[in-house]
This record gives sequence, C-alpha cells and structure tokens, in this order.
Amino acid sequence: MNNVTLKQLAEKLNLSTSTVSRALRDSHEIGQETKDRVKALAKKLKFQPNPHASSLRQHKSNTIAVLIPEIENTFFSQVINGVELVAQSKGYHVLIYLTHEDYNKETEILRLLKNGRADGVMISVSNTTKNTKHLQSFQKDGIPLVLFDRTCDELNAPKVMTDDIEIAMIATEKLINSGCKRIAFISMSANLSISKRRVKGYRQALQKYDLQKNAVIIECGGNDAENKKKISKIFKSSTPPDGIFTATEKLAVITYEVCRENEIKLPRTFKMVSFSNLPAAALFHPPLSTIIQPAFEIGKEAASILFKLIEKKTLLPTEKRVIIPSQLVERN
Repeated sequence: MNNVTLKQLAEKLNLSTSTVSRALRDSHEIGQETKDRVKALAKKLKFQPNPHASSLRQHKSNTIAVLIPEIENTFFSQVINGVELVAQSKGYHVLIYLTHEDYNKETEILRLLKNGRADGVMISVSNTTKNTKHLQSFQKDGIPLVLFDRTCDELNAPKVMTDDIEIAMIATEKLINSGCKRIAFISMSANLSISKRRVKGYRQALQKYDLQKNAVIIECGGNDAENKKKISKIFKSSTPPDGIFTATEKLAVITYEVCRENEIKLPRTFKMVSFSNLPAAALFHPPLSTIIQPAFEIGKEAASILFKLIEKKTLLPTEKRVIIPSQLVERN
C-alpha cells in the first residue's frame, strides 16, 4: 500500500489517530503491547510519518477557542469574561466563534479547529445539535474539549453547568406560593440539555403541589416573530396562565412586549420569573424577578479545567462534572 496515512493506520488497528501517533513516538502514555502492534503494522505497510504534520501537532498555538450559540444573551458575554481572566493568566489568547444556533456551522468550526489553530476548545452547543458525532470525532483527535451550560450527557468530556433542576423547582414554587395555579413554562428547543433540566424542575414543583394537570410548556425556537405568536396565543386561551416562567431573558423580553401590546398588566394579571443575567431586568416595568446564573464562575471554572487538559494534568473526579448554584432574585 502506497502513501499510507496516520488515519488509515489507526483505522486498521481500530485505534484513535492520537494513540497511534503517540505509539510511534514511543510515548510513555501508551502500553508496550500497543506500541509493538502499531510499529509492526507501520513497518509492514511502509508507513512514512509526515514531518510537517508532526511539527504542527507539536506546536502550541497559545490560543483556546470558545464556541457559543449567540452573543446577545448576557450570560455568554459574562462567561467569556471568566474565560479571558484564566487565559490571560496563562499567557493565552481566546478565539470566540458564534454558531448562530446552527448545527452545520458548529460542525464546520470544529472541523477547522482540528488544524492546530487552538490548543483546546470550550463549547456550549447550539439548539439544533441533536447528535454528538462531530464532538466525538474532535475528541478522538486528542484535542482537549470542555462543555459548559448546554452540555451533552452522552459525551465523555468535562462539563460545567448550573443547578438548573433545583433552581427551576425553587422558582416555580415561588410562583405557586404567590398564588399561581396555572403556570406556563416558555422553553427553548426541547433537545437542549438545559431545557430538559429546567422543564424537569418545573414539573417537579407542580407535582409537589398536585398541579401537574395544569402544566403548559411552550417550546420556542430561533424565530422571534414566531415565538411572539406562540406567547400571545396562551393569553388568548380560555384558561390563560396566572404565572409565567421563561427559560431565557430573550423570551422574557418578548413576553413583556406581548403584555404591552395587549395591555396585559403585570403583576396584576399574572406573575412572572425568568432565567436572566441582564442587569437591566431591575429596570423593567415592573422589575422582573430573575434567576441569575453564575456565568463568570462557569467560564472561569471551565477554562481552568481546559488548561489542566492542555497541560496533561489528571482531573479530579469533581472536575469532570461541575455544578455551580444559581441565585433567585425576587423583584416586583
């Protein structure tokens, strides 16, 4: 066989390309039996390492990449502040990529990042990401990867998030204890991990107070006009909600717009709470009660874990799944 590549060699051995590469370099991380197998097949197939590619792999870019679905959400800008703090202390630069909630764009960015442009990657997946094949492929190439906020449970990678289930249950209970009996949860895409966790907390609270028959979940997407129609529709039903729980600050803003346009009075007609890190929520009319996520801390912790991977340090069991609590701030 002529011009055998490292990838072809790995496929024949049923090993990752990074394992084969380390075995050929006689790395101490690889067992002797595996090294012997790799070297034997390489010799048999007359495999010739590419010295240019090898030098690229050994070269440090002193850069990490952060993939986020959007920049409008205050949460992500605060996460980046936390990442920057850690990266600067390590003498690293941060590349920020926007996926715009597009799975194909997310896949393409990760493909481009395999060329050595970044030494490690942090990602919060898009709401159209329904499988993790592209992330698994990225991991197989031996590039450090950390997920934050929007994670994928099936992926064996470090994850940093907040206590979505617990805080969603607490927020729903607050609405119930304020007299709400028909609480609508306005959610993001149902396939997102954070949507599943937040809906679970909401349902648990309703079940605790025997209100599960009144559950109303409105799934919204990336089209603001369509989201507005969905939210308007629930107020026109024969049994409109007396409580609203929105999963993001954007959905909260749209709900306020619907109320203003239809002269629905808050909190006289219904009460409301939302996930939001927007400081201006205190200036809304009336001021909005919010669940403030520890965005800066999430960014800082995720970046710290990423650098441990880059530096080939062993992670503690507690660093493989980190949950940092959120805070409910009650306003009018």
